[in-house]
Amino acid sequence: MASGGNTTATGGGLASRYAVALYAHAEDQKALDATIDEVEALGRLIDEVNDLRAVLDSPLIDVNTSGRAVREVLQRQGFGKIVQDFVGVVVANRRARALRSIIASFATLVAEKRGVVVAEVETAHPLSELQEQQLRARLIEAGYGRVNIVKRVDPSLLGGLVVKVGARLYDTSLKSRLQRLQYAMKGAA
Repeated sequence: MASGGNTTATGGGLASRYAVALYAHAEDQKALDATIDEVEALGRLIDEVNDLRAVLDSPLIDVNTSGRAVREVLQRQGFGKIVQDFVGVVVANRRARALRSIIASFATLVAEKRGVVVAEVETAHPLSELQEQQLRARLIEAGYGRVNIVKRVDPSLLGGLVVKVGARLYDTSLKSRLQRLQYAMKGAA
């Protein structure tokens, strides 16, 4: 779903390795709960602040410049030392573009440790509270008990949503529907 490697904590990809390292460090520092809350807040911040996302995604911005900019944003937003240092390492290692994937992988790891099923949801526009509640209800109806919804906005979907729960993928995006229609029309020609 997200760029930057495997987003499942057990999958062994780049994002997973960083997530496992952050989890272990936070646990060692006896700050796991605070770190979990801050990483969730960081994910929301990245999703909501276009300028921050632009700094993280741009290959044209110098690593030192982007590192200083991101650290300043985190300090102003009140993030603790563990998260600030972690993001600093990610940026210094030239993995800033993978930060959102790392955050998703961290959420998956936390959920696995706590016995919660993670549903990664991509939408063209942010979900409203009502839409999120309806989605949660549908997932519970489908047999997923304790569900943690990890949201991500991808304007290229145009509409609809893509939900990934474990190995299952439910794609009702307009982008996929148009691609299927295009493929069907090519076959008919």
